[in-house]
Amino acid sequence: MSVEADKRAELSHLYRELDRAGLIFLAAGNISVRHEDGMLISPAGASAETIKPESFARTDMDGRCAEGLRPSSEWSMHAAIYRAFGRAEAVVHTHSDHCVAMACTNQPLPPFHYMLAAFGGGDVRCTSYETYGSVELGESAVVALDGRTACLLGNHGMIAYGTSLRKAFNAAYRLEILCRQYIQARQAGPVTLLDEDQIAIAVERYRNYG
Repeated sequence: MSVEADKRAELSHLYRELDRAGLIFLAAGNISVRHEDGMLISPAGASAETIKPESFARTDMDGRCAEGLRPSSEWSMHAAIYRAFGRAEAVVHTHSDHCVAMACTNQPLPPFHYMLAAFGGGDVRCTSYETYGSVELGESAVVALDGRTACLLGNHGMIAYGTSLRKAFNAAYRLEILCRQYIQARQAGPVTLLDEDQIAIAVERYRNYG
């Protein structure tokens, strides 16, 4: 198989895995990988039931598709992340339940648990609301991702990137779980947050992990 064929096969597999994990529903959510000077991205109206390796649109960073396939409406946000972060090799965007719930507070996910350090810092930032598919949404995401590998999108969802598609998937899954746990912790009572030194140690350990 060619490099592109391998990437398409992995995209198709991971898209269905996102669905099985409950991170996407209907056509809400999209994934991509960097490819040559552009990307391979899930198409507009994608469905886990019908997605195939050949379904993914090959586009440049301006959203132009050589094959005539129509990319996800969020292609510009993916492109903004690839342009801003050279280490980004894959991007995952979801409307998963607890990420959406947190994003609708327009507040960052604070350091209530050491595993937030996996994203590169002591919190997961939340952007202000921007219209979906807009250039402004991508710009806001890039700002919120500075020093992080995931962020919440205000009144929208979440987005994460990784040095591989699996790592981007894991970041999206981890953020959904942590948002759920934080919401549950708040229901249980006042939440004790880690201090700067505690989270700094966790960040350093994650940086050297593996």
